[in-house]
Amino acid sequence: MRNLVEFNNDVPMVSTFNLFEKMGYTEHRALKKVIESNFEVFEDYGTVHFEIKKPSSKGGRPIKGYLLDEDQFILLIMLARNSPEVVKLKVRVAKEFRRMKKTLANLAAQRQNLDWQETRKDGKRIHNEKTDVIKKFVEYCEANGSNSPRRYYSNLADMENKALFIFEHKYKNAREIMNIKQLANAKTADHIIEKALEDGMAQDMYYKDIYQLAKERVTAFAEIIGRSHLHDLMLESK
Repeated sequence: MRNLVEFNNDVPMVSTFNLFEKMGYTEHRALKKVIESNFEVFEDYGTVHFEIKKPSSKGGRPIKGYLLDEDQFILLIMLARNSPEVVKLKVRVAKEFRRMKKTLANLAAQRQNLDWQETRKDGKRIHNEKTDVIKKFVEYCEANGSNSPRRYYSNLADMENKALFIFEHKYKNAREIMNIKQLANAKTADHIIEKALEDGMAQDMYYKDIYQLAKERVTAFAEIIGRSHLHDLMLESK
């Protein structure tokens, strides 16, 4: 079962898009009206964040929803309809918020670990070296006819993350929540990508083939070590 509470910029929040049906509302706007009618009260508990969802049909308007922290969610439950479904939802979301807070506590403790700090520091150095090589690769792509060479910054990062890790949540900076072993694997993958790009450019390969070379090498590495979940700390806190 997918969690309703997710990290938003490292803060546990729940979206009204994921709540309205579970609270007995047939339309999302009906739940939003509860918030908007009491907006100042919600702001007393902190900034009310929002998100925009793409329309489900072509030509439709984007839909605005709200992201609520734990206190704002509790306020919403107090103001919204009271039903058996809402009670079950409140219990479920309360457990998820509690688990998220334990996760944040575990992350804070991990970041105090000297071995983790040293591994993270070394990983940043290797990552910066890889970024320098990617910059050269982007210039190489542009010189060889690519119309959007800068996309390889994100394409290579996404490729590496998908090959090595299984994401349960969205994180502002995934490496800040990795354990030592995961950081070490990411560092090795950075080396692999850096070497593949350098090898490909040295051999004057077509830039798209160079990207595939990097992908093949990272995928082979991932098959050896196995993909890992980025919610290990969350599992420990259950």
